[in-house]
Amino acid sequence: MESPFISSSDALVWEFFTPRCSPGGREASPLGSAAVGLRQFDRKFGVDLLRELPEAPAVYLFKGEDGEILYAGKAKNVRRRLSSYRNAGRRKAHRKMRKLVKEAHSLEVRLQENEQEALLVENELIRTHRPRYNVDGAFEFLYPAIGLGRNGHQLLLAFSTHPESLHELGLRWFGVFRSRLRALEAFDALQALLGRLGHREPRNRLPEAPRPRGTRLVAIRRVPAPLIASLRRYLAGESASFVSELSLSLLERPDARNEADLVQVDLRSLEAFFESDLEVLREALRDAGRDGVFVPQSERDALFIRRRHAT
Repeated sequence: MESPFISSSDALVWEFFTPRCSPGGREASPLGSAAVGLRQFDRKFGVDLLRELPEAPAVYLFKGEDGEILYAGKAKNVRRRLSSYRNAGRRKAHRKMRKLVKEAHSLEVRLQENEQEALLVENELIRTHRPRYNVDGAFEFLYPAIGLGRNGHQLLLAFSTHPESLHELGLRWFGVFRSRLRALEAFDALQALLGRLGHREPRNRLPEAPRPRGTRLVAIRRVPAPLIASLRRYLAGESASFVSELSLSLLERPDARNEADLVQVDLRSLEAFFESDLEVLREALRDAGRDGVFVPQSERDALFIRRRHAT
């Protein structure tokens, strides 16, 4: 029997199709009566699929009836990886695999030179197509950045997934960060602590600027210049000394001493964010030979993929 797949002339791309339905509306199998008792994976894509594939790095795409990419994945060994879909059991952990095999109408396999290239291609496909079964990397447009600037005597702090919308404020942006939760927690801690040290401006005294959904803008007066310079180094991932300097400054504030437990929680959040995100981003940019403290949302994941495989 001829295997139900087509391959490109350079043998780097395979696409396996679900057999067409018979006139009676039932799925027509090229295996005929031999299909009875076969796994759904084999009935859909052919019993020879795994045998035809090499044990090599690849990107694989489960597609819907109209060619829409349902899921993009990568594998160091594509034959072994797809065999896990073929052998998916009834366990809860295998539910997503079973759903994909059931819903897919075709399966495309693109061989890659190495695992790093497979990761980069997978990341780009997820970023551009946003398959509905993918989660990681599909929403890079939600990666936030933290902005820092001045407006007269005001220190401006911003948190946004749309930093370009605040370009009129002349902010310096740091990021972007993959974890919105960690970045927002650090931003909230930062504005709370600096608000204890200085004077937070009311909303009607903020500079005019667009506010896309999820964007935060805060203005604080009376923050010492040396501490602002230290904050820049902190956000750039250069030094965490800002946290200890801020802590010492807060000792002079009665309200901070009275709520020492809350202050300590916020200080620990800033320390943790420096270690988990700020310092790591600085090292990734440096290793890539890139200047600055900002990487666009569309480039952030690829930057870390290359760094991870360079070490």
